Amino acid sequence: MATVAQWIEGARIRTFPNAIAPVLVGTGAAAGIDEFDPAIAVLALAVSMLLILGVNFANDYSDGIRGTDADRVGPFRLVGSGAAEPGAVRTAAWVCFGLAALAGIGVVVLSGQWWMLALGALCIAGAWFYTGGRKPYGYAGLGEVAVFVFFGLIAVLGTQFTQAAGVTGFGIGGAVAIGSFSSAVLVANNLRDIPTDRTTGKRTLAVLLGDRDTRTLYVTLVLVPFLITVLVALRNTWALLGFLALPLLVTSLRAVLTGAKGRKLIPALRDTGFAMLLWAVATGIAFALGQG
Repeated sequence: MATVAQWIEGARIRTFPNAIAPVLVGTGAAAGIDEFDPAIAVLALAVSMLLILGVNFANDYSDGIRGTDADRVGPFRLVGSGAAEPGAVRTAAWVCFGLAALAGIGVVVLSGQWWMLALGALCIAGAWFYTGGRKPYGYAGLGEVAVFVFFGLIAVLGTQFTQAAGVTGFGIGGAVAIGSFSSAVLVANNLRDIPTDRTTGKRTLAVLLGDRDTRTLYVTLVLVPFLITVLVALRNTWALLGFLALPLLVTSLRAVLTGAKGRKLIPALRDTGFAMLLWAVATGIAFALGQG
């Protein structure tokens, strides 16, 4: 039986910036047009956090039973390590999805946007079938696209829309930026796992692109948010605060550009996530202060 510490490690807390960042940016975009709703913001954060917990456990379960994690160099996995029974991890995933659904219903009730129930169901399905089911799309090179859509476009714009009943240009820019950051985290993860994924038949985008092009993709993705910072700053100089996140990426960029492999790439995941979170804090504040 897995210990509490192992369950916490299996939850992959370092992925939490992917859940927090889009809500910060979407809420900042709503606040900038005087539509901040704290209750909806808190519930949106709960939805995002519970979904990422659910997808982490779902991936642990699905990859574990397929044997993908049998020879893993990345973070601890509950099923792959044999610390927890697959059924227990699967149950944990669906408990998280269920709680996310309840929080999402709260968002819908408060916002009156009932059509978003269907969007919530799509998000849960996307979380499960990333590595679950007979033909998981994460095994077909579509993981980064899904992360961009779900934790970028949907999470940021959904947060703004449920509070403001609309979206702004700043919100769209923030959604693209956060989607790029989140995708970069996954690219770094899959870059590290190319050798083992190729062996086990997991055809991630990194496996399809190969080592060199995957590194180019990572660099491109982490630079996109700063290009958006420059564009937004043409109308809102507060947005330049987003450059505070750039120093956090120096080590990651160096590792990727100099050909680091295996465990040497693990810090790149962490630092990219922290950079995303700092960029989201700074940009969320900028949006709140500068859209009026």
